[in-house]
Amino acid sequence: MNPETSQLMATARHFNLQLSSTPRGARLARLLAGEQLRSWGLEGVTDTAEQVVAELTNNAVTHGHVPGRDFRLRVIATGSALRIEVTDTRGDREPVAGGRGRDEEGGRGLVIVGALARSWGVRPGPAPQKTVWAELPLP
Repeated sequence: MNPETSQLMATARHFNLQLSSTPRGARLARLLAGEQLRSWGLEGVTDTAEQVVAELTNNAVTHGHVPGRDFRLRVIATGSALRIEVTDTRGDREPVAGGRGRDEEGGRGLVIVGALARSWGVRPGPAPQKTVWAELPLP
């Protein structure tokens, strides 16, 4: 780790949760992330971040669920960005933005994330996991 990276990590605020891969776990992730952001004084980005957390955790529960395995939420705030990461245990399933037809229910979660975030992506591994992340600018 170079000095710039270690200084960035020292000034970053971290929030980590491991929750059950259920709709209730996804709702709890959204609520707790919002409370954490408010406690950090980031009210200006809280609503948008809660929506991104809701979409990413819902995807983890719906498409990344393996019975008996949890998902993990990680929120990192630096001086200029808020990074939201959701890790599930279905690394074999790559998420696709807008993968369904226009008249079908669902399939728009990552389209919403893409519209709200300045960037998003997928990081594979370690097996059998994948992490879907999104970054929001901080004021």
